[in-house]
Amino acid sequence: MRHLTALLLVFSLCVQAAGQAAEPVRPLRGYKADAAATERQWEEKFRALPDPANMREYMQRLSARPHHVGSAYDEDNAEWLAAKFKLWGLDAKIEVFDVLFPTPKERLVEMLEPVRFKAKLEEPALAVDPTSGQKEKQLPVYHAYSKDGEVTAPLIFVNYGVPADYEELLRMGISVQGKIVIAKYGGSWRGIKPKLAAEHGALGCIIYSDPKEDGFVQGDVYPNGAARPSFGAQRGSVMDMPVYPGDPLTPGVGATADAKRLPLDQAQTITKVPVLPMSYADAEPLLKALGGEVAPAAWRGALPFTYHVGPGPAKVHMKVVSNWDRKPLYNVIVRIPGAVYPDEWVLRGNHHDAWVNGAEDPVSGAVALMEEGRALAELLKQGWKPKRTIILCFWDGEEPGLLGSTEWVETHAAELTAKAVAYINSDGNSRGYIGLGGSHSLENFMSEVTRDIEDPETKMTVMKRRQLLDIRTMPDKRAEARSRADLRIGALGSGSDYTAFIDHLGVASINLGFGGEDLGGGQYHSIYDDFYYYTHFLDTTFVYGRTLAQTAGTAVMRLADAEVLPFQFSNFIETVKGYETEIKQAAAKQRSEIEEQNREIDEGVFVGTLDPKKPVPAPSKEPVPPFLNFAPLDNALDLLGRSVEKYEKSVAAAGDKASPAVNARLIQSERKLTEDAGLPNRPWFRHTIYAPGFYTGYGVKTIPGVREAIEQKRWAEADAQILRVSRVLEGEADLLEKAAADLTK
Repeated sequence: MRHLTALLLVFSLCVQAAGQAAEPVRPLRGYKADAAATERQWEEKFRALPDPANMREYMQRLSARPHHVGSAYDEDNAEWLAAKFKLWGLDAKIEVFDVLFPTPKERLVEMLEPVRFKAKLEEPALAVDPTSGQKEKQLPVYHAYSKDGEVTAPLIFVNYGVPADYEELLRMGISVQGKIVIAKYGGSWRGIKPKLAAEHGALGCIIYSDPKEDGFVQGDVYPNGAARPSFGAQRGSVMDMPVYPGDPLTPGVGATADAKRLPLDQAQTITKVPVLPMSYADAEPLLKALGGEVAPAAWRGALPFTYHVGPGPAKVHMKVVSNWDRKPLYNVIVRIPGAVYPDEWVLRGNHHDAWVNGAEDPVSGAVALMEEGRALAELLKQGWKPKRTIILCFWDGEEPGLLGSTEWVETHAAELTAKAVAYINSDGNSRGYIGLGGSHSLENFMSEVTRDIEDPETKMTVMKRRQLLDIRTMPDKRAEARSRADLRIGALGSGSDYTAFIDHLGVASINLGFGGEDLGGGQYHSIYDDFYYYTHFLDTTFVYGRTLAQTAGTAVMRLADAEVLPFQFSNFIETVKGYETEIKQAAAKQRSEIEEQNREIDEGVFVGTLDPKKPVPAPSKEPVPPFLNFAPLDNALDLLGRSVEKYEKSVAAAGDKASPAVNARLIQSERKLTEDAGLPNRPWFRHTIYAPGFYTGYGVKTIPGVREAIEQKRWAEADAQILRVSRVLEGEADLLEKAAADLTK
């Protein structure tokens, strides 16, 4: 029986092997069949190399001490990273920039009335957490780029402090003029909150973490669980990055030692009022002392009292004084020369600086990038040579305002404009599903990559697992998630190091990472985001660190080795048409709302108050907006659609033959979506399809020139922006026509 069983087993294995041998290699866009087979072999070798044990070791080293900009350990980490890559046989160097980075001298928040209370503004060390007690090396709880100031005023609760909240306050008959506002974290990027507070006449701004969104409501608090404890606080930058990121004193140029700098009082991105963060333990007495109207239901958090809006009787005194020093940045740049097209660059990056120890943000992403680099170095020893140059970037100064990446991009702008194929970014990593955002010309490409990566828990592909999540969690998109060949990826706004690449220069970009299966973010920007926290609550075995390395590294290799760059524009045109539909609907909604409000004013039935005892005067009638002329945009999209179709047919007919002329055009395809003049009132942002919103900070506004003009009721500007975007899309259509012609030749 054993002998027969053995024979059957051998026969079965032979049949399987024969079937596997006969199975055709799935084609790769941009590769001929034989080249695709070779590429896949190298990719499989690469994906076998990243080691979770190495990532754990790297994280323990990089997060051992606080390493914020200007700290000794920040420089030490950069030197250690460069030395590691040199040891692995790669060309690594450190590029230094000199940037404005304020650190706090004085911080004070105290309540004077109706009772006395002084906020601690600090996080205690925990015995179970070995690095939480490194007090002398930690940055205290503060907001970088807050204006210096000392103010005393009644307190008002403004919910998240976003535009809709100020509209609600207006309906309630409450003004923040001459007051200090207290806002919850969430709803938008933190830097928007003091910006709007100042625009509405407030004197100061406090931002706290409410347990409803960021605390015990979400789960057990640290150190028993991953959620933020009552004494945990979120540091962060409040730089007005929607105007421009990077060094506030050198907008548009690299912050080299000899760069011309603005005087401090001319820097546009420093807040107009003092602002400080605090824990919900510190915020509780302030909020509890507020009187006035009960907060609307949607505003109420999870602290154990009734939330009131104010103003008063709580009266608060706050003070912020900073050291406005310049500090050095240390970007680590690793270069693998291309063997065929050395002047075409594929870039991959993650930052290495942190607010404190930063195990999750950013070290969990940086260690994946390290293993990508080590694995590529191993492939080089085995005979692999990338056709294009690969550049691995470990950025410094991301946390205060994307400093390292922005200054590097501004310094190397001419080279990058000519040579950059694409930039792939990560910024921390955890356990669960892939998250993807980026240029929609790379949507098909990233879907193809994620089909080839195995999820370590479910053993299905990363793409399939994401698709099943979308089917389960997005009922309105369920049919599309089941039937669409590619994953939909989100558009990029800002908030990480891709910003200068895509928004300023027009380099096609992708941002990716894993998460969603744990309570990640509970120690975000606190002293507790450290090795102990990460290895107890997040990707504890680092298997998703390996998966991030496999995913991003495969994408880098595939872009570096393709005969024809695998940009695909069918998904791009489909997506942009969707944006245009949204904008048309937004314009129609604005018009309808203004007409309705004017009718209410005419009829004397305006209901702009919540309390009949405190009537709010009806607003003045607004002019009914004109109908916007979308015909130029419709025509440009039709033209681009025909060009995309022609290009895709040419790609199919050419069989992905190598074509340097086509690749040169494709490299410029994202640049064609930019305009040198930039967006209205913020010329640093040049991309006409994607940008962070002026009042969202991180959140994207698509076709931003038109969309934001409509939102802010600037109708003439909206018409002018429609024409500008139309011309840009016509230029993209012309580029694709020429690329199709090159392929046909």
